[in-house]
Amino acid sequence: MDHDKTGCQAPPEGPVLCVNNCGFFGSPATMNMCSKCHKDMMLKQEQTKLAASSIGSIVNGSSSSNGNEPIVTAKVDISVHVVEPKNIPAQPLFASGSEESGEAKPKEGRKRCSSCNKRVGLTGFNCRCGSIFCAVHRYSDKHNCPFDYRTAARDAIAKANPVIKAEKLDKI
Repeated sequence: MDHDKTGCQAPPEGPVLCVNNCGFFGSPATMNMCSKCHKDMMLKQEQTKLAASSIGSIVNGSSSSNGNEPIVTAKVDISVHVVEPKNIPAQPLFASGSEESGEAKPKEGRKRCSSCNKRVGLTGFNCRCGSIFCAVHRYSDKHNCPFDYRTAARDAIAKANPVIKAEKLDKI
C-alpha cells in the first residue's frame, strides 16, 4: 500500500528476460531488453531517421540535413550548346573478352628453355635476346646469344653522357 501512495512501482519479483527472447536478461531502463538488443534497436532507429531525412532533402531539393529550413525555388534559364566531336574514331563500348585477350597477349604454352627444351616454370631466366633459359643456359656464352651487348652498352653510355663543346671564339 505504501507504493500506491507514493506513486512508486514495486520492484520486479524476479529477473526479466529480454523481450526479443535472446536468452539474456533485460531491464526497465532499456525497455526490458538486454544491452545488445537495445543497442541494435537504437542503431536501426538512427539509420531510419537518417535515411528519411536524406530522402526528404532529395525530394525537397534542400541541401541541409535540418528539415526545418524553408525551401526556396527559383526558375533558372539555361541555354545548352551542342558541341560535336571532331575526328574521334568510333570504338565499341563493350568488347568480348576473347578479342581482347587475343590481341593483347597471345596464348603462351609451357615455358621451356630455348637451348635444352627443359621445363623452367617460374624459375626461367629471360635473356635480352627475348628467349627463356634454364639455370644452366642463362648466361649469354652458354646459349650463343645473338644480342650485341657491346653496341647496347656504347649506346647507353653515349646517351647518358652527351658531348659538350665550348665555342672556340667568343662572339662579339
